[in-house]
Amino acid sequence: MTYDCIVLGIGGVGSATLLHLARRGLKVLGLDRFPVAHDRGSSHGDTRVIRLVYMEHPDYVPLVARSFELWRELEADVGEELYVETGLLQVGPANGTVIPGARRSAEAHNLAVEDVSPVEITKRFPGVRLREDQQGLYEQRAGYLHVERCVQAHVDAARRYGAEVVTGEAVESWTASDSDVSVRTDSRSYSAAKLVVTPGAWAGDLLKDLPVEFVVRRKPLLWYRTETPQHRLDHGMPTFFFEVDYGVFYGIPAVDHWGLKVAEHSGGEAVADPLIVDRELRASDRDPVERFVRDHLPGLSTELTKHVVCMYTVTLDEHFVLDLHPGLPNVAFVAGLSGHGFKFTPVLGEVLADLVTDGRAGLPIDFLSCRRFA
Repeated sequence: MTYDCIVLGIGGVGSATLLHLARRGLKVLGLDRFPVAHDRGSSHGDTRVIRLVYMEHPDYVPLVARSFELWRELEADVGEELYVETGLLQVGPANGTVIPGARRSAEAHNLAVEDVSPVEITKRFPGVRLREDQQGLYEQRAGYLHVERCVQAHVDAARRYGAEVVTGEAVESWTASDSDVSVRTDSRSYSAAKLVVTPGAWAGDLLKDLPVEFVVRRKPLLWYRTETPQHRLDHGMPTFFFEVDYGVFYGIPAVDHWGLKVAEHSGGEAVADPLIVDRELRASDRDPVERFVRDHLPGLSTELTKHVVCMYTVTLDEHFVLDLHPGLPNVAFVAGLSGHGFKFTPVLGEVLADLVTDGRAGLPIDFLSCRRFA
């Protein structure tokens, strides 16, 4: 059977791409070696932060602003809450990366952000403690996404628009000409006019002809028992993003019996094979996180209630690669989301659908082109 478009990988971005293509009336197929909303890649772990005051670069702001709109549209489509507004506290030194970066984005796009001193933060958020040399910025609109539910919602909606989904087949290779593509799995071959590649941690294999180096990193996520209400969302605890002298950490307030979620955004052990990842928790995983807990989350227990391991696929400059394939106008891709991509998944799906149907994106994405590595 021949399709209008095949999507390789239906995790965060692939599931969104599937919906945008199907909604446009294309006969589309999504392929993945794992079940929908699985825990073997990058799009799992209950929750992901979403924020508009984007410290990585001001050019991301138009994309994430559109993403906020698309998350609300998806919620209305599926009748389920996927995004929860909690507010976000970003903390760091004045001469660091987080605070100056957030200020640049806020100023460039006239975004609402509030300066909060260490003393004000302690009064307003008793579950958080800052040093006197740290600065804080508060963004009310930010929050978190229910990550597995988001992936499932995109796939469910895509199926209602006629998309087909095949799981349990590993993609071995793909080839393309100007007019068609062929995808070979470990079970059979598929043909289509167009192809979208959203490979996650498998970018090194499925996009190996690109002039881009991808590094996959192992990333543990940890949950700690909440002994007092000050770390709970229903008592005002915000989502947070901290830059300290031993790393960058983020967290999501306690919203269920697992407690508060916290993880190190920086660092991470390189993964040689994404199929073989150590998912056991080590002391070296816990030590920096629990140091951060003791330093900045007073009263939070260091009794671990849960952990999972996911992967970041990182480019050399830690920005996405989003583009049409060089020389193949019917193949689009996104890869190297570098640990900050899930919030963008609906808009990345929309852009990828634009690229393979119209040959151009409706939003500014030139800063993410693979040409920057050529």
